[in-house]
Amino acid sequence: MGEGQHEVTFGDGAHIVTNLLVGADGAWSKTKPLLSDAAPEYTGMSLVETYLYDSDARFLATAKVVGSGALFALQPGKGIQAHREVNATLHTYVMLTKSQSWFASIDFNDRAGAAACIAQQFACWSPNLTALITESDTELVWRTLFTLQVEHSWNRVPGVTLIGDAAHLSIPNGEGANLALYDGAELAIASRSDHLETALHEYELAMFQRSAREAAEGNEMH
Repeated sequence: MGEGQHEVTFGDGAHIVTNLLVGADGAWSKTKPLLSDAAPEYTGMSLVETYLYDSDARFLATAKVVGSGALFALQPGKGIQAHREVNATLHTYVMLTKSQSWFASIDFNDRAGAAACIAQQFACWSPNLTALITESDTELVWRTLFTLQVEHSWNRVPGVTLIGDAAHLSIPNGEGANLALYDGAELAIASRSDHLETALHEYELAMFQRSAREAAEGNEMH
């Protein structure tokens, strides 16, 4: 619309005109194309999410392996990451370096069949670890890992900016939510400035630097 204003149309047909449009809409942001044509790319890795309930009573050996905090059992190309939640729940992410087509060939609606297929990738591992897959109390959920380039940035566009994964989608390293919260706090401060566009420019430059550091660290870790 010009002069830093943007018209937003909602699913129910309602629309508004913004003075500052903030894209906080995640990996597949519909706001990001106003700033950048960069598209998320598949990392070559996916996670499979499982839950094991009441583990201390039902799967004590597995519960002891996970312990009171978190477990990381890793080798190149695969890993089992689990942590303890309330009521002795074990929440697990199984990581595999496989193509999307390999995962798509699995029928995740067949819990037992999907679990057997995933567990086969860990055939020589301890049953106390593979139980986190085969004994899941929930459907196995396939979660693809997509990222933007490490130093994703854009030239300032009046009246619009991004926070969180919309701005700096990266491989998980435990800092994604922290970065998004930091972005939100810094943007809230910037938005109160009497010189809004200057403040937004400074906000973005600082965000580019901190998100690039974390993305590079995540890539190195994985």
